Amino acid sequence: MATLNFNAHEVEPNVAFEAVPAGKYIAVIVESEMKQTKSGNGNYLELTFEITEGEYKGRKVWARLNIDNPNVDAVKIARGELSAICRAVNVMTPNDSVDLHNLPLEINVKCKKRDDTDEISNEIKGYATKTSTTTQPQQQSAPWKRG
Repeated sequence: MATLNFNAHEVEPNVAFEAVPAGKYIAVIVESEMKQTKSGNGNYLELTFEITEGEYKGRKVWARLNIDNPNVDAVKIARGELSAICRAVNVMTPNDSVDLHNLPLEINVKCKKRDDTDEISNEIKGYATKTSTTTQPQQQSAPWKRG
């Protein structure tokens, strides 16, 4: 038995975690950490992205980049993703992963069914520079008309 001294009226309950729908979101990296792979023979950079706009503002999505891995293809893919992130936030030579934090970019999120649990999870499949969010398209004059 454990004494709790807790009042549920004072704390908002957690809601069930579900994947965000596939789409493009404006986000920032809020955390980054180098972690060892399960096999112990490599390391990956885990990046936590937080969506900053729209209906899913505040939700988090993760990317894991196999920066140090015996599989050369995995490293090549990870380095390409890191390059895309660096270009999207305009930090071409980061000295530390924290140099990429809190800089807005667009992430392209996909949904994937997990093999082990059959649950739907998110996967980031692309990174781009944040575009301006305008609600109306800009009027362009026809090239054949002179004004």
